[in-house]
Amino acid sequence: MEQQQNSLSRRKFVRLMGAGVTVAAALPGLAQQASNSAAPAATSTPRRRMGADMGDMWQLPPDTVIISGNENPLGPAKVALDAMVEAGPLGGRYDRTGIARKTVETVSEQFGLKRGYVELYPGSTGPLDMALMSNIGPDRGLVCGDPSYEQGPRAAQACRAPLKMVPLTAGFAHDVRAMAAADPRAGAFYIVNPNNPTGTMTPKEDILWLLKNKPTGSVVIVDEAYHHFSTAESVIDQVGADQDIVVLRTFSKIYGMAGIRAGLAFGRPDLLEKFQSISPEINLRSVASVSLLAAAMAGASLRDPNLVPMRRKINTDNREATLEFMEKNGYKYVAGSQANFFMVDVKRPGREFMMNMLKEKVAVGRTWAAMPTYVRVTVGTAEEMAKFQTAFVKCMDMPVDGKTTAFLDGPELYIPSELDRG
Repeated sequence: MEQQQNSLSRRKFVRLMGAGVTVAAALPGLAQQASNSAAPAATSTPRRRMGADMGDMWQLPPDTVIISGNENPLGPAKVALDAMVEAGPLGGRYDRTGIARKTVETVSEQFGLKRGYVELYPGSTGPLDMALMSNIGPDRGLVCGDPSYEQGPRAAQACRAPLKMVPLTAGFAHDVRAMAAADPRAGAFYIVNPNNPTGTMTPKEDILWLLKNKPTGSVVIVDEAYHHFSTAESVIDQVGADQDIVVLRTFSKIYGMAGIRAGLAFGRPDLLEKFQSISPEINLRSVASVSLLAAAMAGASLRDPNLVPMRRKINTDNREATLEFMEKNGYKYVAGSQANFFMVDVKRPGREFMMNMLKEKVAVGRTWAAMPTYVRVTVGTAEEMAKFQTAFVKCMDMPVDGKTTAFLDGPELYIPSELDRG
């Protein structure tokens, strides 16, 4: 088992971190194994080109409304930008003043956590992969909701771990009882809360039930990337209670720092230290170190007590105004979103509709196999949502082609997504 896990880390480490390409180049064995495994994966699951060609992929018309990647159109807050300017002159040296440490201390104080229960990363994609991959394998499966964020199934595929996809409840919450029963040998249960793509919440009491009734030795991994948009109670207090839980948060969403890369992993020290088991040859904390500027901006954002409530209200107002438009015009959508996106039924193959919207210079999000006629829409500014409404009505009035429009490889058809980084 240990040998299989080590092999996994060599095969997939490049994807874990943005710096992984550099690491792979420095370690020929790792680079060779990553290269050998990349081709079959690309054949079975087509993926967009990344890396050096990234700039070529974003050639949408400059006036395109991009509401496809769950980004925050407000960008970083002023306090974050001020902190960036202040920290900039220190960037010629390593973090000698402990800016990253102070950010972690701020988070720990806000949640009443002891030292060692929080770690700062460049975004939440890397630590989410590490949380998943350090707890699953060929003899330890993964249980996910369906539909939900695809990073869980991708991790299971990478680890050759048994995967159980459990349909959401009628109210689009994770069905924790069905999840617990799905695999008595599961190593991890992955819950996205609010769920991506539906935006709906799984009640805290359901997650607490899962913690009490899951198989011994397994871990509940809760992805709270969008939790700031909700007023529901977090499960981070269960980390302080030393439960078998890892919680992920990011500064990409409500804090508007998607391109800056800062995220948090909450867990018992032994669960966070377990991340290292994915690649014992490489110090993950060194590879996944956060830049001084990102740490400064994250810390400043955390210390602004008005930032989250203000941005939550802006998002809620724009989301509810758009859903009111949907309701008024008789369009069907998934009710109950507490995130910065929602799902709407377009009564035709979702991909067909996405391409029609793109012709109207509006890029909406993708679709999921469990809900093939639904597309996900990110909440943008009031002006962007007004443009979305106009294009949406026009595309809904088009006759149904009945065919799933194939995506071409050309950059002009590329729709940005949070899958690019997370």
